[in-house]
Amino acid sequence: MQLLDYIVLAFYLLVVVGIGIITGVREKKATSEGFFLAGRSLKWPLVGAALFAANISTIHMVGLAGQGFSDGLVWGNFEWSAFLFLIVLSLIFAPFYFKSQISTLPEFLEKRYNGKARTMLAVISLVTALFLHIGVSLYAGALVFEKFFGISQYTAIFAISIATLAYSVIGGLKAVVITEALQTVVLIVGALILTFLAMSALPEHGVTSFAELKAALKPNQLSMVHTDASSPLPWWAFWLGIPVLGLNYWCADQTVVQKVLGAKDLKHAQNGPIFAGFIKILPVFIMVFPGIFAYIILKDKIGNPDDTLPILILEILPIGLKGLMSAALLAALMSTIASALNSAGTLMSMDIVKKLRPDTSDKKLLIIGRTTILATICIAVAWSPLIAKFPSIFEAINDLLAVLSPPISAVFIWGVFSKKGTPKAGFATLLFGFIIGITAFCFDFEVIAGKRYLSEVMGIHFMTKAFYLFFICSIFYFVVSMFTPKADAETLEQLTFKKPLSFLTDTKLTSISDPRIMALLLTTIMLTLYIIFR
Repeated sequence: MQLLDYIVLAFYLLVVVGIGIITGVREKKATSEGFFLAGRSLKWPLVGAALFAANISTIHMVGLAGQGFSDGLVWGNFEWSAFLFLIVLSLIFAPFYFKSQISTLPEFLEKRYNGKARTMLAVISLVTALFLHIGVSLYAGALVFEKFFGISQYTAIFAISIATLAYSVIGGLKAVVITEALQTVVLIVGALILTFLAMSALPEHGVTSFAELKAALKPNQLSMVHTDASSPLPWWAFWLGIPVLGLNYWCADQTVVQKVLGAKDLKHAQNGPIFAGFIKILPVFIMVFPGIFAYIILKDKIGNPDDTLPILILEILPIGLKGLMSAALLAALMSTIASALNSAGTLMSMDIVKKLRPDTSDKKLLIIGRTTILATICIAVAWSPLIAKFPSIFEAINDLLAVLSPPISAVFIWGVFSKKGTPKAGFATLLFGFIIGITAFCFDFEVIAGKRYLSEVMGIHFMTKAFYLFFICSIFYFVVSMFTPKADAETLEQLTFKKPLSFLTDTKLTSISDPRIMALLLTTIMLTLYIIFR
């Protein structure tokens, strides 16, 4: 990278941190609700953009390009399937969250089950934010910036952490969301430019048509649906596991759903996720396809698939644009880390400390939240290098989700759709599911077990592993419910559906902007895309 690239990157960094700090300082009175939920003032464009930015981290940009290089479009299923769960968040969960006037998702479980369920979910969510959202993101960012700047991974991790902390600690959720909206634009523009330039280089390698592109690639590299069991992501394994991962990530993860909880009203809370669903169409085209193009134009220069994106940027982007793309990568990294840090502070303050000590002052809750943010980033920095023990960055994040998601998905989905779930079943399932999930992870983590027993010795795909764990948790949930006292009638009336399709039929359609109409339009577009790229 040249001087101009560094100037572009430095300017972007100053702008983002500056906006975040100014946003925090302009808040006249710092309160826990203002810090953690942006004073419940967010409108749907900000909610949608923030959901997208919190999800699309450097993990995705590096991981999707690498998987596109090695396997093709099939890994784009993780991006395109998200529309289903964003619709579920919009139409099913958001109304319950707003009706119950919660500040955190563990608080919702306390209303549906009991206080123990709330604390248990807070603990699992903190583990998820620490080891998954922040730890993996830091490692992915360190790999990229080591390639660009030739500095050590820890130096890169430290610099990124300090920059993100600067506005996360001062500004709270509002600063996070506003900077995420800016970062979404930078990320998309940078990825679009990279995709266009990579595609423009194809004619130099004898590819001038779609037929020639398909012929130059591996079999099925342009297919979203793989039927062969030897595929790294066969369709049956994916669709067994993705409901488990998707429900947890998009509908029950504090890092993600916190944006919805900070919405101005229910309409904005519902339309925000639908808007994010439309934006989620883009990653396949601007993140997976560059990796596919790199297979043709840079195949001889790429050894490790995770190096695809850095090499692609350094080889095909001109001076100045390298800095812009570096800014896009930094945007993706900082947005994910900032969201996870804010949610970690929220969980510790609101769901653990305030639950144990209800009389804790608002001022102390803010101090505890900010202290938690600092402690979380320090632990994540120490954990992040161990991500190198996984086959790839993208598999690392989904492998972790596969063991942490099942109990959470079970208590949330059965909690709103079934009146049989009892208060004790909610807590017991979270505890039981967390224990068997961590056990499964240890048996499949080479650093601990010496080899990957579940995935390599037993041949269990990580997506089917998620399904098996969810099935076990669901059976456990209903068995415990059979032998423990039911929830009171008022709770069941307020927090469960009377009929399975009540969320579609309870209210009349009022306008074309109704989230149900937008959800139908989004579904139609996605089905069309799947038919085209099947």
